[in-house]
Amino acid sequence: MCGILGIASRNEQVFAELYDGLLMLQHRGQDASGIVTYGDGFFRERKANGLVKDVFGAKDAETLQGRVGMGHVRYPTAGSLSAAEAQPFFVNAPYGIYLVHNGNITNTEEQRAKVTGKYSRHLRTTSDSEILLNVLADKVADAIKVNGNADPIRNIFAGVKMTMERVQGAYSVICLIAGVGMLAFRDPHGIRPLSVAQREAEGEGNDYAFASEDVAFGINGFEKLRDLKPGEAILVDLDGNKHEFQAVEGKLTPCIFEYVYLARPDSLLDGISVYKTQIRMGQTLAKQIEASGLDIDAIIPVPDSARPVALEVSNITGIRYREALVKNRYVGRTFIMPGQEERQKSVRRKLNAIPREMQDRNILLIDDSIVRGNTIKKIVQMCREAGAKKVYIASASPPVKYPNVYGIDMPTKHELVANGRSIEEIREELGADELFYQNLEDLIWAAKGGNPDIEAFDCSCFDGEYVTGSVSEDYLNTLETSTRVTKKIKDMPDAGASWNGATLAT
Repeated sequence: MCGILGIASRNEQVFAELYDGLLMLQHRGQDASGIVTYGDGFFRERKANGLVKDVFGAKDAETLQGRVGMGHVRYPTAGSLSAAEAQPFFVNAPYGIYLVHNGNITNTEEQRAKVTGKYSRHLRTTSDSEILLNVLADKVADAIKVNGNADPIRNIFAGVKMTMERVQGAYSVICLIAGVGMLAFRDPHGIRPLSVAQREAEGEGNDYAFASEDVAFGINGFEKLRDLKPGEAILVDLDGNKHEFQAVEGKLTPCIFEYVYLARPDSLLDGISVYKTQIRMGQTLAKQIEASGLDIDAIIPVPDSARPVALEVSNITGIRYREALVKNRYVGRTFIMPGQEERQKSVRRKLNAIPREMQDRNILLIDDSIVRGNTIKKIVQMCREAGAKKVYIASASPPVKYPNVYGIDMPTKHELVANGRSIEEIREELGADELFYQNLEDLIWAAKGGNPDIEAFDCSCFDGEYVTGSVSEDYLNTLETSTRVTKKIKDMPDAGASWNGATLAT
């Protein structure tokens, strides 16, 4: 996850627009927020742990001056939880470059060794995003040595090309470059989303914006132009001119989990409506529910992201739809919370059951996905305490069995309730009376229905096939034993279970 946003305006100060746009992307990260602006030859930066509304205040509108700027909302998938690893990151040469990044680099250690060894650069953090920034800086510097510095845009595009040939994994990136402008680029597989928008500037010309999701555009009066192509770079110079460059030839394989959970339903990613995809997911799931022949009194969504799926299942099956789980709007999404113990505590704060809608009834809970299983397990228990006779579960996505290495916070097998378990074993673990999962083929059909030109999606968390082709067992084993993952396992309530045994309850 993580959300990135950049705005290049001809005439207006951009801080307030960055603030509003980041609020629209807050669902992509709640750990830290950062904004940097550029004007009069100087960068101005503020970043800290916390939500956008807590990190930034009125005084920042006075200090973060500039007509060009970018922002980031973070949750950690690599590195530590320290505020020092909040983005954006900066290198002072060449030019002076700030970077924000959504995704995850998979050949991190190889690139770290090159950056710190061959190029003698010092890294201040353990973040893969800082490594990506330094690789880009190295490659731009190499281009300057060859081409000279008369054409900085040419050097920057050459640096992006060499970076893409060297870095593996998922990366959607926005950069601010002193004296040059704003750069955006997307990895050759287009795994994480990134789009470009424009609006008519006062006088003549256009303002431009880049964002993880197009929901960040409308609030600031921008109209989406298109999604960046895989392997493409776009640079908006300080005069407001847009330059496009296909750095490497790519093949679009976007992450299918964006449509299941990560993106907002009102977003359009790579031509695909998230909301329409979730409706189609409900259509295929309804077939399974009907075929089961179960006696179901009510369909209840786990709010909020399962609501479109549950409504469509209700429409097709004729089973009545009930909002019997009430969400506390002032508690964050448990999936994003860094500590497992904090996730556990937050479930009761987040949801409350309505007993009159559950008493002596057979209910079907529909959730968008089941990752670790802790939240839905607690909800099943809550529903039984509210008087439900039978509690069935349906997941709008297939079983999450494998680590995601492209920027989603589910990196280890130990955290996944479906890894190494049969459907029946998962059902028993969750305490449900019946359990349904979406078929992967149906999920792909649901997403592809929005854009038939997409030949394949990254479905690695469901099928274990990594589209970059560079994810080795050694790399996955490194993730399993990383310091941060080890802390997560220790924080789990069932920490006494075997480290590498299938009995570890997650």
